[in-house]
Amino acid sequence: MIVEKTAADAVRHVQSGQRVFVHGSAATPTSLVNALLDRAGEISDVELVSISTLGEMNWDRPAVRGNIFLNALFVSANVRGWVDGPDGDYVPVFLSEIPTLFREGFLPLDVAILQVSPPDAHGYCSLGTSVDAAATAATLAKTVIAQINPRMPRTLGDSHLHVSKIHVAFHEQRELPEVRYGGDDDVATRIGRRVAELVEDGSTLQMGIGAIPDAVLRFLGGHRGLGVHTEMFSDGLVPLVEKGVVTNEHKRVARGKIVTTFVLGTRAVYDFVDDNPFVAFHDVGWVNDTAVIRKNPKVVAINSALELDLTGQVCADSIGTLQYSGIGGQMDFMRGASLSPGGKPIIAMPSTTKKGAPRIVPRLNEGAGVVTTRGHVQWVVTEHGAVNLYGKGLQERARLLTSIAAPEHREALERAYDERFVRARAR
Repeated sequence: MIVEKTAADAVRHVQSGQRVFVHGSAATPTSLVNALLDRAGEISDVELVSISTLGEMNWDRPAVRGNIFLNALFVSANVRGWVDGPDGDYVPVFLSEIPTLFREGFLPLDVAILQVSPPDAHGYCSLGTSVDAAATAATLAKTVIAQINPRMPRTLGDSHLHVSKIHVAFHEQRELPEVRYGGDDDVATRIGRRVAELVEDGSTLQMGIGAIPDAVLRFLGGHRGLGVHTEMFSDGLVPLVEKGVVTNEHKRVARGKIVTTFVLGTRAVYDFVDDNPFVAFHDVGWVNDTAVIRKNPKVVAINSALELDLTGQVCADSIGTLQYSGIGGQMDFMRGASLSPGGKPIIAMPSTTKKGAPRIVPRLNEGAGVVTTRGHVQWVVTEHGAVNLYGKGLQERARLLTSIAAPEHREALERAYDERFVRARAR
């Protein structure tokens, strides 16, 4: 292992024409990434591959845009402009299949840039807060460059990486980025209460990202014997573990353990997972595999959407043609939950945007991507109610969804219903 003094020295091992994987979420190695971007005048035809990333990235400058291409597998706020411009792109892919892209040569990796914990007495570092596809990337990349950070928690499961697998290292102690969900959001609170009412004792939970999943957790304090098998979790889960609500006793996969592939929140959740045998981090190809998910009983998958049409089609990754986020693991868990004995796939979302525009619409915006098909949607929850679309025809779906739309937008939806199902058929 070569130990370099600075991030700039470490990234000099990246050469023109290489594809580079970037560790993501709270583990984003921002010092190394920005040092690499600073080399844009020296190198060319470099492709970055990442899932979600956090922290400031100084990409918006001519040298970077002309020499470094971002190929995103999920789009986060700090790179939306890059992805939606001429020097970036987005790969629509289920989160569970990203390791396959690396392993089977669809996106062969030359370099993996990671952030890891210091090695233990046996020489093993930890991938810390994000195992996801990083474990596969670290195994397959020809060169591994690691930012070794004492503030990175040591997580257990499939998160270990021996120092012999690290070719270049750079030591830097810095706090991990933090994200706070929840707060005094009345709409999220009302939705959270409704979703919590659908959760039975002994259920296995999957939570997506955001204020609504966090709000759901706040209303589960009276439940018993809950388990967790999820692609990610945040601070809201910790109190339920401390209260003995989350025991994982009824799970069939990794019974007795929380299963996840990454965590994202504040220092509190990073400290919670540090050297905690109650939490097992695994490769996302396994965690998000529907064949694995469905083995657990009563899987409740809680995910959100940007908009949903009257037939039940869910757009969760784009605003029209603007790529806003990504497919992620929504479909992995929506399908896994529907196949689980007693499972409930749930789309939970506010009935309107922050500007008051409807989220339940007659038809999706032009260019919008369908992440979850109407054949996969079952429960839909807004602050105005909860409906189950499973087994319902198009007309009944439209009526049910109209009933939980914002009251000020229901008349427009009723007119759309009339135009589609009454007048059109009369002509």
